[in-house]
Amino acid sequence: MIKVAFMYDFDKTLSPKDMQEFGFLPSLGFDDPKKFWEEVSAFKTENEMDGILAYMHMMIEKSEQAAKPVRREDLVALGKGVELFPGVKDWFERVNEEGRKLGLDVEHYIISSGLTEIIEGTEIADCFKKIYACRYYYDAQGVAKWPALVVNYTTKTQYIFRINKQVLNASEDVALNQYTDAKERPVSISNMVYIGDGLTDVPCMKLVKQYGGHSIAVYHPEGKKSQNLAKELVSAERVHFTAPADYTQGSAMETLAFAILKEIAARAELDHLAQLNVK
Repeated sequence: MIKVAFMYDFDKTLSPKDMQEFGFLPSLGFDDPKKFWEEVSAFKTENEMDGILAYMHMMIEKSEQAAKPVRREDLVALGKGVELFPGVKDWFERVNEEGRKLGLDVEHYIISSGLTEIIEGTEIADCFKKIYACRYYYDAQGVAKWPALVVNYTTKTQYIFRINKQVLNASEDVALNQYTDAKERPVSISNMVYIGDGLTDVPCMKLVKQYGGHSIAVYHPEGKKSQNLAKELVSAERVHFTAPADYTQGSAMETLAFAILKEIAARAELDHLAQLNVK
């Protein structure tokens, strides 16, 4: 069966808010999450720092100040409180089933600047073949000490090639960088779909689009600002499509995803017929 990869950002793509806002920030007294993100932004600017490293540092610092050290088990537990957009819970199986009908093997991946640990605690964690997101290194007591993996808007693109070559271990660099003919790569980029919500997803969206895959900019159904951004991405030809982040059965998002699967299956059939003609 032909492999197809659906790749997702997480925050504001599958979930309506940044994952830290559902439990972590309120537990530290941030009733208004904007105050935390404003501190992160100021810290980043002052130190000419990567924004993702800045927020990971601030999470540890604020937790230490509150005498609540960041522990892996606590972050995973917070994942249970993360809200999802409508239809997300059974979205993956519906897409998988449509793929099977068309002779396609659909796999799902997360490529996010959020936290792996929190995503692993959500009810959809088992739906993904691999979760690529930021995570911490923990000491012997299970307390977060240092970023083990940082996924920002440009480093996100490396994970597309990991999926493309099926070199899924994030620490394996040699196999990732070895030359592999495009025809021998297990998941063609032309058979990939990237789904994200904003500017941080643009490098991945554009890469997938450039290599013949499909990219979708989603927006909050009630968010005019996010809807306008999605439309701008389409107008600038950075993505193919835009749709509200409504994943329910019969939604525009489902219709779009199923149409893409049909296109991939039809293209594969035409390629097969072309090969028969050559022979």
